[in-house]
Amino acid sequence: MNSPVIPSNFVEWQNCIVRDCGIALDKAFLESRIAALSNMKDQHTKQFLRLYGEAHYKQVLGWFHQALVELK
Repeated sequence: MNSPVIPSNFVEWQNCIVRDCGIALDKAFLESRIAALSNMKDQHTKQFLRLYGEAHYKQVLGWFHQALVELK
């Protein structure tokens, strides 16, 4: 069984979501994920921080913001 690969840059992250997961990076999706990840009371956000650490959390949140900017 293959271990999941944690993206280390924007392109890998984008490919993971779009190609591997089949999720469109549209405005509604990006804004909803940014809102969820920005909510420090959200259990999933807390779990993400526990599992991947603050540095990766900030990186991923930045990639969501970058993707949103690239839509414009």
